[in-house]
Amino acid sequence: MTATLVAQGLAGGYGHRTLFDSLDLTVAPGDVVGVVGANGAGKSTLLRLLAGIDTPQAGSIALAPADAFVGWLPQEHERVIGETVAEYIARRTGCGPAAREMDAAAVALGDPSLAAPGVDPADAYSAALERWLASGAADLDERIPAVLADLGLDLDGAEGALMTSLSGGQAARVGLAALLLSRFDIVLLDEPTNDLDLDGLERLEGFVRGLRGGVVLVSHDREFLARCVTRVLELDLAQGSNRVFGGGYESYLEERETARRHQREKYDEYAEKKADLVGRARTQREWSSQGVRNAMRKAPDNDKIRRKAASESSEKQAQKVRQMESRIARLEEVEEPRKEWRLEFTIASAPRSSSVVSTLSSAVFRQGDFTLGPVSLQVNAGDRIGITGPNGAGKSTLLRALLGRQRPDEGTASLGASVQIGEIDQARSLLVGQQALATAFTALVPEMVIEEVRTLLAKFGLKADHVNRPVEELSPGERTRAALALLQARGTNVLVLDEPTNHLDLAAIEQLEQALESYDGTLLLVTHDRRMLATVQTERRWHVEAGRVEEL
Repeated sequence: MTATLVAQGLAGGYGHRTLFDSLDLTVAPGDVVGVVGANGAGKSTLLRLLAGIDTPQAGSIALAPADAFVGWLPQEHERVIGETVAEYIARRTGCGPAAREMDAAAVALGDPSLAAPGVDPADAYSAALERWLASGAADLDERIPAVLADLGLDLDGAEGALMTSLSGGQAARVGLAALLLSRFDIVLLDEPTNDLDLDGLERLEGFVRGLRGGVVLVSHDREFLARCVTRVLELDLAQGSNRVFGGGYESYLEERETARRHQREKYDEYAEKKADLVGRARTQREWSSQGVRNAMRKAPDNDKIRRKAASESSEKQAQKVRQMESRIARLEEVEEPRKEWRLEFTIASAPRSSSVVSTLSSAVFRQGDFTLGPVSLQVNAGDRIGITGPNGAGKSTLLRALLGRQRPDEGTASLGASVQIGEIDQARSLLVGQQALATAFTALVPEMVIEEVRTLLAKFGLKADHVNRPVEELSPGERTRAALALLQARGTNVLVLDEPTNHLDLAAIEQLEQALESYDGTLLLVTHDRRMLATVQTERRWHVEAGRVEEL
């Protein structure tokens, strides 16, 4: 089925705060709309509204046809305790809810007293059956094993494994499998590239480009946006505006820059003209006042002709003042563009570590059925190393080994002296739990007083309504910015970044890249962000696959 989604005059936010309003968007078959904006601009909020999960503050959302199958996949892969891979996929594809709806309709068909008031059980069952068939639930169980195997999840009975038992990389691939198995008419994707390896990204791109239905996606992966989207919806939190740009992502960047430059030039022209008129009016008033004072001082009381001339001269000056003020009032006011908040930070350096930071010699690390090694590597002070590889290949195990957090089962591993590690791990695990952000942050930097902590977090866009909230209630992007703030608060000479671009907005990613350029310590960078790999200078490149490490 082909479907169209139309949003008109949409406003969304939370509590009494409105993040965006007067938003108009049409998503037709074949459209791929990329939604961009700063963290907190309302991107995820918009997807929830389009999915019908939340109610808009204003405006309307319509589907044509009204029974179109809309799929929403949130950015965090919620793992429910006791839920199997197959059950997770059924939930994410909408097959599970469709099956439960059909079962309930079948029961009501057999016992009409259980049907909703005013609803014909036969009509309800027919609609439920049609939705069940449209969701792909009829043959989902047969399709799951082949897709999982194709994605490299060839564990015995993978579909019966518990989601909570999977690694982050395996869970990401199951999330991708759910997307590939889905049969939505309109697809809403929130950060679908997070945690995907290069192979997964290529599969996702192929899936999105091959869809006949419309797609609305939120992503901070610049290469993914450049390859997939046909239009860009920008939520501009600083200006309190939203705008749809035609063309792809690169076209959007150029058009946005042009529009912002023209807006600034238009304001500057207005401000310059107004300042000139105000200055001239002020001069005319001064001349008028001075002329009256001079006439009154110099003219004899009996010189009526001179007094009349002075009076007429001052009246002319006053008339010029009124004309100038009238010209000022007729100026078409141009609102000054509000300065966009921009993350600006540096990575604090600690005194240099020993010349050898870490060494692995014929080291083997075992974790369940997985084995990394034997590995022989050396990291020297000042090395900048980019680490790539598919999910589940052993990159996180390698990082733990290099940082002395996992002892080898065979061989040796050693960590150098005076090593001060700064880290953003994939799970953002430094800041978790129910403590308020300010409290949790202060515990990690006890030398800072609470006022200093609040000031620092504010520089990262985390203000009063953030610092007093429990960490677990913060968005993934907000937790990532708090982790970046830690890098500025604590000195480091060995920086370890594991998928640092996950959940960061585009401006923050670019600022992180700039900060990495000026950082002079040792860098271990694990990322699947293709543009970051091309932008950040690294002198060495390691590729990890199937438990082996190859220096490229």
